[in-house]
Amino acid sequence: MTTVVIHAGAVFAVALLLCATALHAWKGWLELKRLELGQRQGAGGETGLRIELADVRERLKKLEAIADDVEL
Repeated sequence: MTTVVIHAGAVFAVALLLCATALHAWKGWLELKRLELGQRQGAGGETGLRIELADVRERLKKLEAIADDVEL
């Protein structure tokens, strides 16, 4: 009887450790994905800013051409 209780307790302890390890790994994976998403959003913001600046430069060239009576 005592042996059965010891085995059951050992199995329960191992299962508990496995669940705790899996939970820790899951939280780490989620944090990794959050960081990846944050980097994508940051990089996308810079790319969007570059595109917007290029668009403003193109408009400025067109306005200067209109001011100089030159058609592009």
